[in-house]
Amino acid sequence: MFFVLSKVMGFLTTPSNLAVMAGLAGGLAAMLGARGFGSALMGAAILSLAIAGLSPLGNLLLIPLEERFPRASDDPAPTGFIVLGGSFDTVVAASRGEITLTKAAGRLTEIAELARRWPQARIVFSGGSGALLFDGATEADLAARLLQSFGVDPERILLEDRSRNTIENARFTRELIDPRPGERWLLVTSAYHMPRSMGCFRAVGLQVEAWPVDFRTRGSEDALRPFRSVSAGLSRVDVAVREWVGLVTYWLLGYVSGPLPRP
Repeated sequence: MFFVLSKVMGFLTTPSNLAVMAGLAGGLAAMLGARGFGSALMGAAILSLAIAGLSPLGNLLLIPLEERFPRASDDPAPTGFIVLGGSFDTVVAASRGEITLTKAAGRLTEIAELARRWPQARIVFSGGSGALLFDGATEADLAARLLQSFGVDPERILLEDRSRNTIENARFTRELIDPRPGERWLLVTSAYHMPRSMGCFRAVGLQVEAWPVDFRTRGSEDALRPFRSVSAGLSRVDVAVREWVGLVTYWLLGYVSGPLPRP
């Protein structure tokens, strides 16, 4: 039930969706006779799209998330890496019969280098299918194919293919690897997603160290950098707001200890 509700609420709280719905509601209100209210609502929708799309708002929202957890040290050698899903378009991949990557592909491409650097470390990929509609292949299946194409020995790879969200990533991964005292696991996911991920893994008792990848900003120097196109800015705002909403929701549900977990 939580999975379905989270997908619905995710759609309704996405800023670009909200702006479009407000504009449509304004147009309908104007058609029904409430011209003043309808015009004001449509104007607010257009203004919000312009601000979100062209201003640095998306960067301002994303930078605190990306800067929250620094990358772990190289020493000692890790027991393994836990890579979270989100790198594949499972619907298109199932239809086309090939591996289709998303903007979060850095989560997987980083593993090629880590696997080479630490040839004894295990690689755990956690990700099923997070699609509510048009379900396709599981991310774990696609990850196995991609990792083997990188030359990674299949014996090193462990696949968790049941999870549909971050808290399930943490729960099912802990069950899969059953960590022992003294083991060192590095968590690989997008930098903006690292606070929520770290909070979830801590909550289930699996101690991991952050290895953020897939940075979308340069850091504080992007705080005042506007966007050249409305679509680019809106995409950045949508990603950031979705993550902040996810953090607060997970905190309220007790999945993480605070609205912004600390290093």
